[in-house]
Amino acid sequence: MGRIYLEGKPYMNKNSKLLRLLAVIFTIVLVAAACGDDDGDEETEPAETTPTETAAPAEDDTAEDEGGRLAAVIARGSLNCGVNQTLPGFGNVDANGNNVGFDIDFCRVVAAAVLGNADAVNYTPLDAAQRFPTLQSGEIDLLVRNTTWTASRDGNEQANFMFTTFFDGQGFMVHGDSEINSISDMSGASICVLQGTTTLLNLNSVFGDMGIGFTPVEFQSNDELQPAFTSGQCEVWTTDASGLAAFSSTLDIPTRVLGDIISKEPLGPVVPDGDTEWAQVVNWATMATVQAEEYGITSSNIGSFDDTDNSNIRRFLGLPIEGEIAEVGLGLPADFASNIISQVGNYGEIYERHLAPLGLERGVNALWTDGGLMYVPPFR
Repeated sequence: MGRIYLEGKPYMNKNSKLLRLLAVIFTIVLVAAACGDDDGDEETEPAETTPTETAAPAEDDTAEDEGGRLAAVIARGSLNCGVNQTLPGFGNVDANGNNVGFDIDFCRVVAAAVLGNADAVNYTPLDAAQRFPTLQSGEIDLLVRNTTWTASRDGNEQANFMFTTFFDGQGFMVHGDSEINSISDMSGASICVLQGTTTLLNLNSVFGDMGIGFTPVEFQSNDELQPAFTSGQCEVWTTDASGLAAFSSTLDIPTRVLGDIISKEPLGPVVPDGDTEWAQVVNWATMATVQAEEYGITSSNIGSFDDTDNSNIRRFLGLPIEGEIAEVGLGLPADFASNIISQVGNYGEIYERHLAPLGLERGVNALWTDGGLMYVPPFR
């Protein structure tokens, strides 16, 4: 068909215009794509693969994809636990090179519950600043390192805080001959404190509110802070009161722990966000130590409960009731509490083993039946 002219100009219908417009757009897209392929800053094309060439994920990753962290720990056959190695009583290394302490025992509690072996633990030593990045990376399954539960950490650190195993508060320690007797005497004082801790945040907030000027002397670890304090580089050492009691008992210089407490410091295990099953496992394993103490079940007398008529205790220990064993439904074996108590002990035993020698009385960390805060939900 020939062209149609209107007023001396060729006429194109709407369909012809649309086709030409599409052709132009298509050409622009092809040119842009070609330029993108030549640009060295762009992501390179992935290599072509066939299903048989795809690399298999690591064993732990496969287990996590199929069943979460609990399945990964079981498949691995060990628990990866982030700990402190420089805090006497809570987490340190003994003369034989073994990790020991109150927090260490709660790593062992979880391993006993999940794997039936309290010694199946890989310990990762962490300073305060490393705690949450290491937890977020997936390198550890569990963090038990005198870590305070706060709203901002719960919300910003991809961390899930479990049952509080020790209620503490921030205190202060000075040299035995110091003229400092309370916070009001600390104006202008140099104060040793760890970086990346709630201790430093509390110090700035409380002293700022009170209008007390001071000089913070910050360190990354207690291994660095302790000699600085003993040599007189700082006049005051501030951290959890329990930690001060622990260090005071090991120092070779006279010290005094003051009576001032400026914060609440609930300490306990921490797991990564996003895995409810794993959080439940850690929580109930931890709480089993408290329930065992409430029942009066210890590592030395647990065998005597095999014939008990108390149905609650039988259920708790995974013993048959009328010929049947009640399943917990947490992904744990029915006798998980028995494994914990026989291999690690109840809460009171753990406390007496590690914290009582430091002179730390139970106080608020006593059972609720003794006026303390240790109270757990029913095991049924």
